Amino acid sequence: MDKPARAQKIEEYGKAHEYLVAALHRFPDQMHNFMPKQGWSIHQIVVHITDSEANSFVRCRRLIAEPGSAVLGYDEGGWADALHYADQSAADALELFKWLRLTSYKLIKDLPDVTWIHTIEHSENGTMTMDDWLDTYTAHVPDHVSQMQTVFDEWKAQNG
Repeated sequence: MDKPARAQKIEEYGKAHEYLVAALHRFPDQMHNFMPKQGWSIHQIVVHITDSEANSFVRCRRLIAEPGSAVLGYDEGGWADALHYADQSAADALELFKWLRLTSYKLIKDLPDVTWIHTIEHSENGTMTMDDWLDTYTAHVPDHVSQMQTVFDEWKAQNG
């Protein structure tokens, strides 16, 4: 990725909390716990986004400070069940997401170019560069907002 494209992507990455909050306002509060036929409720998606961000936070730091190190994938569905996402506070998760993302954004926005070629070994995805990491986590929230829209559409169809 060239420097201007990376800088633009970093800014998009840094605005994810604002984007998520704005998206959540599009969906009525009373349907955030609606369980679709497949997948998670909006409430559960928010908690998942934060757990994913916690993993991202560590991966970012390993990329910078321990290039070549190994990172583990995780069973997202297993976490949702075992950690009782439906019972966790989505508001707390959203606040934690805000701070995790903000601190990583501040860390990466001025990294030297040489750091962007660092790699980690992901247990499921293989070798990942800093740019791969940035691509993955810049897309993560928008991908889940699309999933939330699908949940909303199903709820709306059932509740006319």
